[in-house]
Amino acid sequence: MYRVLIAEDSKPILRNIQSLLTSLELPLELAAKAANGEEALEMIRKQHFDLLLTDIRMPKMDGLALIEQAKQLHPRLLAVLISGYNDFEYTRKAINLQVFDYLLKPVERKQLAEVMERAMKQLNSQGHEELESWKEIVDLREVPDPDWKGLQLYGNILLILQKQPFSKGSADWSRQAVQQHAAEFFKPHGCWVYPSWNPKQMLAVVPKAAMEGYGSLNECMNNLRKHLEQIGLSVSIAGRSQSLEPGMLKGVYHQMSDLLQARLRIKQSIVVDGDHAVLQSAADTDQESMERELLASFTEMLRGYRKEQLLLKGKEQLSRWAEEDARLAQLERFIRTLKGAFLQAGAELNADIRVRIEKEASHLLNADSYEDFCSRFEAWLKQVFEQLQSLRRKSAEELFRQIDQYIRSNLYSQLSITDIARKFHVSPSYVSRIMKRCAQSSFVQYYTRLKITEACRLMADRSDMKVKEVSDALSFSDQHYFSKVFKEYTGLSPTEYKERHQSQG
Repeated sequence: MYRVLIAEDSKPILRNIQSLLTSLELPLELAAKAANGEEALEMIRKQHFDLLLTDIRMPKMDGLALIEQAKQLHPRLLAVLISGYNDFEYTRKAINLQVFDYLLKPVERKQLAEVMERAMKQLNSQGHEELESWKEIVDLREVPDPDWKGLQLYGNILLILQKQPFSKGSADWSRQAVQQHAAEFFKPHGCWVYPSWNPKQMLAVVPKAAMEGYGSLNECMNNLRKHLEQIGLSVSIAGRSQSLEPGMLKGVYHQMSDLLQARLRIKQSIVVDGDHAVLQSAADTDQESMERELLASFTEMLRGYRKEQLLLKGKEQLSRWAEEDARLAQLERFIRTLKGAFLQAGAELNADIRVRIEKEASHLLNADSYEDFCSRFEAWLKQVFEQLQSLRRKSAEELFRQIDQYIRSNLYSQLSITDIARKFHVSPSYVSRIMKRCAQSSFVQYYTRLKITEACRLMADRSDMKVKEVSDALSFSDQHYFSKVFKEYTGLSPTEYKERHQSQG
């Protein structure tokens, strides 16, 4: 049903048009009547109308002035002029005001029907365009048809209601419940609430007339926030009072949503005036700089596998954020950065573990309370650290296996720890740590032990080999050094070892 406003100072003409409109049986509702232009303009400021029928000559404000100012308030309002033959020159001027059509007095039923039917087509086209714009940001699948009448841009205020983080145990967050409580606050004007595609947001369309009792949009939103808080529903609100065209809706919604998301607090709900707010201030830039330093320190602790230090530091930071009532965006960036650092450090983790890490990280902010979030976060940190440490152990064992294999195939050469590091693209210090962890000895000790073991095998299998030949084969610097090392590891000199082995044989 489309709402019609008639501005006409002649009561007989007004009654005639009203009677004819009713007889047409079109989806038109005569929502209001005004005796002059000023009265009509005041109604347009307070209410939504789809169609304006106005006389040209009226006291206080003529029809052309009324249309001009009404179009500034609601650019998509269809205006039809009612004029006599003597006013035809005025009617021609109305073309510049984008008047939809005109009616000549006395208004006849056939003439009115033709103009109204064409107006219906235009309004239906506009309605379809607006509906398509709304479908990009709201989920209308479960919205009853009667509630679609709130999908009007001009004459209304657009509000985003964002469920406050960590308030899962608050009042019913269904569209019906929020609609009921918001409409109660805005009565007698009411409002329409629609579910956003973001499950944590709903959009409220409020008649501008509902703003009359408030000094500003900010005051109105704050009072709505407090009203909802009293019934146990904690929400933050962003709003914009300026009129919109359908093509602007999606962009304005995302701008308002971004403003709200950037300012959302972990405890206290807020309001954001979308008419005046800017996305980022100098203070925000300073805050992000501090965050980068904080995240860099946490990332460094992670890469250094300093588990206890990171857990203690994380707990301290969570407490500080609670005291400061930090922005939710800070927590989101913190989790996102840590998750990225974890996944980078665990590049060799299998796909299932990586998916689980990401999934659990994404659910952290769905906690019932901030205290619950802190517990989940600490548990997540510990779990991921355990995965990394397990991977690190496996990686170390695999690297040791490869080093051991390489050493054993080069017993007749002279390898250094630098040669090993270069071969496996790691640092010498890392090779040293791997050897101590997996072999419980230094690289030199381990390599020398393998050489001596091989020397024992040679002397046992090839009794004709001289000690010097064994020493040279295994790349010892000289026979005396070989004999000294051999005795340190076996307790016997090479000659004694050969004699004992021969006597036992």
